[in-house]
Amino acid sequence: MSNRNSQANKQAARERLRVERERQKKKEKVRRQLTVGGAIVAVLAVAGGIGVAVANSGGGDSGGGSAKWSDAASAKLVQPANTSGKNGTEITVGKKDAKHTLSLFEDARCPGCAGFEQNVGETIQKDLKDGKYKASIHLGTFLDDNLQGTGSKNALSSLGAALNVSTDAFLKYKEALFSKEFHPDERQDKFAENDYLLKVADTVPALKGNATFQDAVKAGTYNRWAMEMSKTFNGFKDVKSTPTVKMDDTVLGTDSANGKVAPSTPEAFTAAVDKAMKG
Repeated sequence: MSNRNSQANKQAARERLRVERERQKKKEKVRRQLTVGGAIVAVLAVAGGIGVAVANSGGGDSGGGSAKWSDAASAKLVQPANTSGKNGTEITVGKKDAKHTLSLFEDARCPGCAGFEQNVGETIQKDLKDGKYKASIHLGTFLDDNLQGTGSKNALSSLGAALNVSTDAFLKYKEALFSKEFHPDERQDKFAENDYLLKVADTVPALKGNATFQDAVKAGTYNRWAMEMSKTFNGFKDVKSTPTVKMDDTVLGTDSANGKVAPSTPEAFTAAVDKAMKG
């Protein structure tokens, strides 16, 4: 369970940042940086030899890059297919005529969300197929602020690219990102790397070798959309942590200091859903 307002998370992130800065200061003693034609050339003296590293200032293809995300707010808004509502921030999956709506609130880097998806995701997929309810999916990026990095935003942008292919590709890709095999420790920020996101996507048949999808991930086509999704997510004041699960207007789970703790087993989830649906 990730608390989007957790002071402890923020303090831990600041401490990690302080340690990293100290480490960088030590490295600066043996490094000189030269700016050449818009690139940064770092010259390292290594064991009697010379090592040269060249990094493009835009962040390259392997990750979103801080420059990319700083430009996202003013970029053209491209809404993925299969979205609705203002700025395409509504994602609804399942049978449209289902009377009830399950709302899911998650952050891609959230370990609690990964655990929830691994334990309950299969039950939700079956319920959607059976038409028990439809699902409204809300994705946030608050862990990027709490822990530093861009993984939540980058993963959300890539999910937009998958959604543009189909809702099925989107759901299978989301499942893969939260899987035991691919979901990283939230402090590693692996989702900030486009190469890693594409590696995960290769496990989804509709995305494997899909040049349009791959180009959208690399170009950050849906970065602006991801920011709009995050703003909408932040507008739900009754969502204090992730994962948060609602059946219609009822938040499911047990009480805690950080809001409701979502049901973590198929049995508990089904019982909570059935109770809420009965009113």
